[in-house]
Amino acid sequence: MEVLMRNMFQAIGKSRSANQLAKRYGLRFGASRFVAGETIKQSIEVVRKLNQSGRVVTLDHLGEFISTEAEAMESTEMCLRTLDAIAESGVQSNLSLKMTSLGLDIDKELCMSNMRRILDRAREYGNFVRIDMEDYAHCQVSLDIYRELRQTYDNVGIVIQAYLYRTEQDMKDLNELRANLRLVKGAYKESPKVAFPEKKDVDENYKKIIKMHLLNGNYTAVASHDENMIAFTKQLVQEHGIPNDRFEFQMLYGICEELQNRLVAEGYKVRVYVPYGIDWFGYFMRRLAERPANVWFVLKNMFK
Repeated sequence: MEVLMRNMFQAIGKSRSANQLAKRYGLRFGASRFVAGETIKQSIEVVRKLNQSGRVVTLDHLGEFISTEAEAMESTEMCLRTLDAIAESGVQSNLSLKMTSLGLDIDKELCMSNMRRILDRAREYGNFVRIDMEDYAHCQVSLDIYRELRQTYDNVGIVIQAYLYRTEQDMKDLNELRANLRLVKGAYKESPKVAFPEKKDVDENYKKIIKMHLLNGNYTAVASHDENMIAFTKQLVQEHGIPNDRFEFQMLYGICEELQNRLVAEGYKVRVYVPYGIDWFGYFMRRLAERPANVWFVLKNMFK
């Protein structure tokens, strides 16, 4: 049943018609737990409250299903406005983005141009931009673009997914760049031809790449709500004397709040991934697919 539900939500999340309906009716049925509103102003207020609790943030203006150059330019402008708002408000937040929202599927050079505009603005403010990794079809081109951008910018990082077979080699290749990586298990539905189908294998690979990146001396963002992975990371850094300023834990807005606060109280850096915007539906469906408990939360809100 859990697998069926996960597949269903992932399929619905890719539906253009469902996304259009979601835009029309807004953040209802529990989505506001995971999405910090539809406007920059609303998101900044959420960031401010998280900062007050000792947590830092990465803001993501949600945008999927970009099909025109005009939409890509609009998404780029929203990223720039988000960086402006972060600087003007003084909150502690980076920026996360998906390159498909900047026109990657339309034209690679269009995407590169938009990325440079965003990274230039972030550099003016002394801020950092994280490229979210998307599905397997976008993996290689995303890494290629990241490598090219790193020739000019040092304020950009990328995400690596533990469930892909190729990940260990990608990690070895990226080590020469001293890459700042967010390490995740992976949330997209992929073929067993390219990804580990069994959770235990994903978990083992996740531990392997966490250890590899930390022991190589690179800044590591361990993005997981899995307390076993968090405990593994804590033990690893203690055994090897890795200081707390060489890594951070990252979690999603609205999930495992108690765990986030506990880690802050223990002296660890916790960064919360906070999405906002009208294109929230695909993101929301992936959150439902990841954890069945999220589904029951939404159903309770619907009946309320």
